[in-house]
Amino acid sequence: MAPGRHPHRRHRAAALTAAVATALPLAGCGLFSSDGPQDSLAAFLTALSSGDVAAAAARTDSPDAAKTLLTQARAALEPESIEASEETVKQSGDNATGGYRLTWHLPKGRTWSYTSDAQLRSAEDGWQVHWQPTVVHPQLAPSQSIAIVADPAEPAPVLDRDGFPLLRPQTVIGVVVDPAKTGNTTAVATKLGSALHRFEPTVTGRSVLDGIKATKPGAAYAVLSLRDTDYEQVKPSIYDLPGVRFTSQQRLLPDDRDIGRQILPALRSMVEQQAAGGAGWRIVSLDVTGSEAGELYAVPPKDPPAVTSTLSTHIQTAAEQALAPVKTAAAIVALQPSTGQLLAVAQNEPADEQGPLALTGRFPPGSTFKIVTATAALTAGRVKVDSPVACPGTVTFAGRVVPNEGRFDLGTVPLAKAFAQSCNTTFAELSADLSPTALTDAARSLGIGADFVIPGLTTVTGSAPQADSVVQRAENGFGQGIVVTSPFGMALAAAAVQSGKVPVPTLVRGRPAKVSGLGPAPRPEVLDAVRSMMRDVVTTGTATALRDLPDVCGKTGTAQFGDGTHSHGWFVGYQGDLAFAVLLTDAGSSKPAVDAAHRFLAGVAAK
Repeated sequence: MAPGRHPHRRHRAAALTAAVATALPLAGCGLFSSDGPQDSLAAFLTALSSGDVAAAAARTDSPDAAKTLLTQARAALEPESIEASEETVKQSGDNATGGYRLTWHLPKGRTWSYTSDAQLRSAEDGWQVHWQPTVVHPQLAPSQSIAIVADPAEPAPVLDRDGFPLLRPQTVIGVVVDPAKTGNTTAVATKLGSALHRFEPTVTGRSVLDGIKATKPGAAYAVLSLRDTDYEQVKPSIYDLPGVRFTSQQRLLPDDRDIGRQILPALRSMVEQQAAGGAGWRIVSLDVTGSEAGELYAVPPKDPPAVTSTLSTHIQTAAEQALAPVKTAAAIVALQPSTGQLLAVAQNEPADEQGPLALTGRFPPGSTFKIVTATAALTAGRVKVDSPVACPGTVTFAGRVVPNEGRFDLGTVPLAKAFAQSCNTTFAELSADLSPTALTDAARSLGIGADFVIPGLTTVTGSAPQADSVVQRAENGFGQGIVVTSPFGMALAAAAVQSGKVPVPTLVRGRPAKVSGLGPAPRPEVLDAVRSMMRDVVTTGTATALRDLPDVCGKTGTAQFGDGTHSHGWFVGYQGDLAFAVLLTDAGSSKPAVDAAHRFLAGVAAK
């Protein structure tokens, strides 16, 4: 025996692994008789580490109780692995005490490590771990179980570009029904539907009853989440309903529930994901009723800093107010050409019912696409701003008749006038004479057809596919054919004309989009020509209703859809460092879109 070494004390610092368990006897009468307390504790810890609950429990003097708690702990914590290392074993006759460290490696990179000890007793079959809950954790009492609970971070407020809060944490009350406790389910559902319908029209007595009936046995049905102020209004009528209970949590909400219904949820989702990454967690003990009895371990949450969006509350409000009188689905997207920062994404209620049309809708752009056609023709050197071009009332391509609106005929005029007066026939002929990819390339140079992965948003710019037939090129040239764009894509194109290149769009400061499929910027002289023609549209062309506003440049668009008897109305343009696109679906002409653009720009100027 080595000097100074006690026969009943050994130190095992190495982690015990599942491989060790295969070399150790686990159960059976007489199998443990040759084991000392050290070996029995090592075998227990090895089985525990390997996830073999039955083998671990068999090493105790109360296998059923041990198996129950060990199974519960593993189910609650879902460990990816457990490390167990024996540290000290002290023996006194037929009793011993073994110390050890348990390290639980939990999902999401979490680690829980602590020391504990177990009593060991010599029995007829050898040494056994004397079972008690403290074997699992020193603070665990009889009849208690283990649970892991989230400790969410406080969501950070979302500020607009000027520091005003767009979203801030507010208390939300969840209305939940426990079907087994309602008694008269129909009566409870009817009262809930009557009380909550004003906050959410889809909630009715019938919808609540259907939801309850579809709930799995033992589960609860979440009816609706209410702002705290709304909850206080209906609390007297629903608080005492049998089987109805209430949850409370913090959520990011705008003070004005009607603002930014498409864009703010995207921001909230981004910020909540950020907060989830900094969430804390706790491991707690539960008593027999399932109530928390004590805290065994805690990692506090890391509250994230406030997020600054590029949106402008003022411009967003101006956009939404401009759309308020519109009866059909309508949208406005505004951004800053110099930076690409999104300033507003607005839709009216009919548009909201159809989804995020402003960002991902695909619509024929009509004559607003003449911005692209002019860019392509100027780039190809076919025309200049003052080049004489024909603007007949109609023109025919392989049997396809292309008319001007009302079949107006200007004769031969400078290109700038044909653009300002929106001559379909002129731009159809220009496009027909271009290469099959000319519009595709010009569109990409202005951002249409490119892909922008913007953190927090899903966007579609549109597409201008290659056109191999002369008819297809002619139709594409005035924004009908197979060309489609979104308000986001057209706002980006207007910004590209104003700034000289496609800006990289951004929703949150410091998190620009990743770009693919973007073409090279048009030459400066091409853009100068397009800018001057877009100014003519306002001063002498189809958008003179905007003439009283300073420095507005743009292009109108009337885009037929369906059977050709209905048309969307567009106005796309810029004013200073503000580019925007206005779409009014099924408006009949571009005039309502021009009027909406006027309301928008006047609202922005009223700051």
